Amino acid sequence: MRETRQNRIARLLQKELATLFQEQTRRAHGILISVTNTKISPDMSICTAYLSIFPSEKADEIVKNIRANEKTIRFNLGTRVGKQLRIIPELRFFLDDTLDYQQHIDQILSKN
Repeated sequence: MRETRQNRIARLLQKELATLFQEQTRRAHGILISVTNTKISPDMSICTAYLSIFPSEKADEIVKNIRANEKTIRFNLGTRVGKQLRIIPELRFFLDDTLDYQQHIDQILSKN
């Protein structure tokens, strides 16, 4: 039961964070931020979000900017899901570089 609730809340937060980032990046042309995965702690107090950023050259800079604005993002998220969640979890953002890693492996395999 608890695991199902965690998954449901994680999906909700993933969807809402993706919408928030989509609205923000619409203003900055040429940048795409996708929320690839979210995990929520068992006590629902911490949400870990994994972000995929295109172009990947700017990824570190964008993640630093997002981490600096975590409180604002949390507030905006709270206005969206405030009716569904009693406590808005603390947000933690990490770069999901699996696509870059996959491209690197493909390049290595194509050379041989």
